[in-house]
Amino acid sequence: MAKKGNRVQVIMECTEHKESGMPGTSRYITTKNKKNTPDRIERKKYNPILRKVTVHREIK
Repeated sequence: MAKKGNRVQVIMECTEHKESGMPGTSRYITTKNKKNTPDRIERKKYNPILRKVTVHREIK
């Protein structure tokens, strides 16, 4: 039986890449605990297209 919990999968997208207008996107899939973190999360992740670490924000 599968557990029922508060962990959900979220998709994170690069904010700098969206503003630059370059083709393609940098997205990561991660999990978060909805009970402890009800807000959208932001993490610094590597963007292979821009070749640097940028801020990735959770999208719906």
